[in-house]
Amino acid sequence: MGAGTEISLYLVRNLGALLLLMVVMRGVLHTSRVNFYNPISQLIVRLTNPLLAPFRNFLPAAGRVDWAVVVLAVLVQSLILLAITVIAGDGWATPGLPILLVWGVIGVLGLLINLYFFILIAMIIISWVAPGSRHPAIELIWQVSEPVMAPVRSLLPNMGGIDFSPILLFIIINVVQIGLRHLAVGVGLPPGLVFGL
Repeated sequence: MGAGTEISLYLVRNLGALLLLMVVMRGVLHTSRVNFYNPISQLIVRLTNPLLAPFRNFLPAAGRVDWAVVVLAVLVQSLILLAITVIAGDGWATPGLPILLVWGVIGVLGLLINLYFFILIAMIIISWVAPGSRHPAIELIWQVSEPVMAPVRSLLPNMGGIDFSPILLFIIINVVQIGLRHLAVGVGLPPGLVFGL
């Protein structure tokens, strides 16, 4: 692999991952019903609005699911995967559109699961280091993690003030990651092509 190919792959993977992360975060913010007056929420909304505008006319949000974000995330992931397979050339064969879209869905789900994994780790660290802080990033982490934590917390018995729901959530996340990895292998997604799988 030449230097130009390696640089191109590096840029596509990293810039594409940053764009995809912004789009997926926009969906997570909508699903979690976070405070959109938070400066970080406002930044994500401003960055993603131009990309979502073309989809808004025919894909409105329905309840907690913003369909425009879902479609855009799968398209962005699919285009990243297509660009990687084209740039890599002889390493991977370029897939057909149906397979590419399936790879895109698996990639978005993998990113979403990894995102929640790191949000939970951040929430645990913040609960030790800066409990009760009013920083916008910390408030955003709490608002995004709470809709996932609350149902799991309600399943567990009262443990005397100790919250074991993150442990159960980490187990669930690991089980889902294993399932996604096997699904990716089953549909022919080359290992290492999607971050987190």
